[in-house]
Amino acid sequence: MNHEISTETIAILEKRLRYISGMIKQNGRKILNHYPITSPQFIALQFLIEGDLTIGELSNKNGLAFSTTTDLVDRLEKNKLVERVRDTNDRRVVRIHILSKGRTIIEEVIEKRQKYLGHVLDNFSGDQTELLNEMLTFLYEEMQHVDHK
Repeated sequence: MNHEISTETIAILEKRLRYISGMIKQNGRKILNHYPITSPQFIALQFLIEGDLTIGELSNKNGLAFSTTTDLVDRLEKNKLVERVRDTNDRRVVRIHILSKGRTIIEEVIEKRQKYLGHVLDNFSGDQTELLNEMLTFLYEEMQHVDHK
């Protein structure tokens, strides 16, 4: 389905998506001000909530240097948000495991972000919200395909 889209339309779409992303991040940072956690720590916890990771895996996911990720995990561990655990199959492997305090912070922040988005969507009709959801899902799926080509 390769129809011609003007470069002007693409430029406007890219700018809108960038601004929307920035506004969501800005709102997220405001929420994080009420928690003893930095933005990079929050991003790391978001990855860890999906499952335990090694420092190497975590540094690949968050795009930070290994040493930076190690420092970040040290601070998270000091604040009792994560713990280091030995892999049961290979004792040489250490995984980072999110603790309930870390999980609670993620859940609370995400809930507040969702409330914010809910307020933004108050002026949308049910149909508009559904269409937006479908279009964003399609965009996300297409971006994943392009990333893997």
